[in-house]
Amino acid sequence: MTRKMRAVTPRAWGAPENLVPVEVDRPEPGLTEILVRVHAAGVNPVDWEIRAEGAFGSWGETPILGYDVSGVVEEVGPGVTLYQPGDAVFGMPRFPEQTGGYAEFVAAPARRFAPKPAGIGHEEAAALPLAALTAWQGMIETAGLRAGQRVLIHAAAGGVGHLAVQIAKAHGAYVIGTAREEKHDFLRSLGADELIDYTVTDFSEAVRDVDVVLDGVGGAYGDRSLPVLRRGGHLVTLPDPGGLPDPERAAELGVHTGWTVVEPDRLALLEIARLVDEGKLRVEINTVLPLEEAAKAHAQGELGRTQGKIVLQVA
Repeated sequence: MTRKMRAVTPRAWGAPENLVPVEVDRPEPGLTEILVRVHAAGVNPVDWEIRAEGAFGSWGETPILGYDVSGVVEEVGPGVTLYQPGDAVFGMPRFPEQTGGYAEFVAAPARRFAPKPAGIGHEEAAALPLAALTAWQGMIETAGLRAGQRVLIHAAAGGVGHLAVQIAKAHGAYVIGTAREEKHDFLRSLGADELIDYTVTDFSEAVRDVDVVLDGVGGAYGDRSLPVLRRGGHLVTLPDPGGLPDPERAAELGVHTGWTVVEPDRLALLEIARLVDEGKLRVEINTVLPLEEAAKAHAQGELGRTQGKIVLQVA
């Protein structure tokens, strides 16, 4: 007899209200996979972008959104040695294909997960993987951020931004962030050294001699960020390749540019968990909603004013 589970699926690609609760077959762990009982699932901009425009890559016959999960290992498949039933884990397995986090169970390769940091709950852990890995891979791996360098983080109070501020500080960088004035105290509490209210100040006129720009806004921000960078600096664009600046102008200024897409990465997750355990990284939770209210979570997230992360409580 096939075992069932609760999940949320879009009955059609489009508006948030298309997200509806359903009952679907529970997955089974395959070779080198684990079955995780999901306690919480993070909500990310890519979730509502896919919901609005349609999925890409390999997805199930019943598409299930959600990349970030935190939960407890229920079963292990053949060949798994890292985990045992009862272990608490977190991760964003299979990205950019279907992970299926908006559900009671997820089956995925064991090495796409890491042990959940012991000092935080599942809701906090579920809010970390995609956003923290995006910041880590963009600044530390792609741009090679080092102690003593200056980094400018756009949308610094957002899901990726507020984690990027802390990761940069943990690596000894001088951190400048753009955010509305009402979010400045929050960002100072995370360690930001300098803040710019983009609604009243043009950052491209106010900032100079930056080694790394992490652009979580896109659009014209790429071209506007070029003058703030030193020769040899790195502009890391996150939202889409349409936000990349003019390549001839970037080459003339001696600036490295590129579009970065986050990847599943167990080793980086272990480093992120270490920072959490050391008290150097904490995730801000804006809202926690039950799984069945995923539509409400998407509608809230799409407003673009969220400070921190939105999380769905599953178990």
